[in-house]
Amino acid sequence: MNSQYFKIKKNKLPDSPGVYFFLGPRKKILYIGKATSLQDRVKSYFSKDISDTRSTLIEKMVESAVALDFKQTDSVLEALMLEAELIKTFKPSFNTKQKDDKSLYCIVITNEKFPRIMMIRKKDLNTEFTPSQVKSIFGPYPSSTALKEALKIIRKIFPYRDDKCKTAEEQKGISRPCFNRSIGLCPGTCTGEISEKNYAETIKYLTMFFKGNIKILSQSLDKKMMQLAKAEKFEEAADTQKKIYALKHIQDVSLITEDGELKNTGSGLMRIEAYDVAHLSGKSTVGVMTVFTDGQADKNQYRVFNINSGKINDIASLSEILTRRLRHDEWVKPSVVVVDGSN
Repeated sequence: MNSQYFKIKKNKLPDSPGVYFFLGPRKKILYIGKATSLQDRVKSYFSKDISDTRSTLIEKMVESAVALDFKQTDSVLEALMLEAELIKTFKPSFNTKQKDDKSLYCIVITNEKFPRIMMIRKKDLNTEFTPSQVKSIFGPYPSSTALKEALKIIRKIFPYRDDKCKTAEEQKGISRPCFNRSIGLCPGTCTGEISEKNYAETIKYLTMFFKGNIKILSQSLDKKMMQLAKAEKFEEAADTQKKIYALKHIQDVSLITEDGELKNTGSGLMRIEAYDVAHLSGKSTVGVMTVFTDGQADKNQYRVFNINSGKINDIASLSEILTRRLRHDEWVKPSVVVVDGSN
């Protein structure tokens, strides 16, 4: 058993969600991860079969670590937000996926009178927006599926405007409700039902949330509720109280996913990689890798390989693709590999 385990065990990790930090000499942060159960997640790094269940990179990280720290959260959703913000701040050397993969998604708050909340690939940020059009950027987040679920949850508590909602001003004075307004996910920026001041307050709360400052957010809402009650604005106070309750009782089972750091052997996930070769105008050749995790297409994991040989030979091209793919020890290993056998 790795000697670090005993140092970590003394920390008495809780069986609750949170974010954990593997630390190197002088408390340098080597790796940041989130967990549904801090206790179970951290213990899994010190199993005897770590070489079978974790990537080579993660195995090396554990060997380099000398201590561990953690921050407990009230929900997996809070851990997801906090993990992304801390990785962005500290840039740990072993969090390679978030650091290098531009296909990951970010959350963008636009710089407008009524800002939009949007989910954008990191690589598309500069083409979709100019710097002056962006108020805030959060992430990137390692799982697009988890991020979508997170936004669904938080939008029910704090309805916001997205790219499908046009303001009354943009509609040339016509107050036409967008679809999300009809189901309560837009606060009425399209119909003029919410003032610029009140919507700015919503953006302030969302910013706190995306930064992982959930406790500060709850305290702000508590203060607001007391002020509203004192002013005898009881309906607004009750609405604020509902938001506080919702934050404290977030149902985020859908966010519980395995980390990309796990290998498939023993991880409980079935990863299928399918490969095909395509010829562009009979000249350039590319190889495509598509990925399915537990039967679901995982588009964030798709890859395109430019074939270097220059020859139109599918067998040779597939051999090159697979050789180059298997050099990536940091990628999750497949359970099944499927190749196009048309030749």
